[in-house]
Amino acid sequence: MARIYQTNNMGEADVRVAIVPRGNADLLVHRATSWGLAHGDAQWFITRERQDATASVYFTSPGFAQLSISFVDHASEAGWTRPHRLKGCLSHNGS
Repeated sequence: MARIYQTNNMGEADVRVAIVPRGNADLLVHRATSWGLAHGDAQWFITRERQDATASVYFTSPGFAQLSISFVDHASEAGWTRPHRLKGCLSHNGS
């Protein structure tokens, strides 16, 4: 399950992420409303507690990002759009 903590410090982040238009995204993300609904890399539960997170992210510009995402409205739309070296790292503690 992807429990994501948003950090305001780039040095503390596991992954630097840019929000881009859907057609340019590596990963389409759906925000889950509970821990139980979050699974895999594409269903994010945003937590306010760093110790509960499986990954911490820092939102930045596309030029500095390691991963580009686009948020989608439906869980059925979420997922990887292409092969990526970070596949699996958001839901399993580590990049």
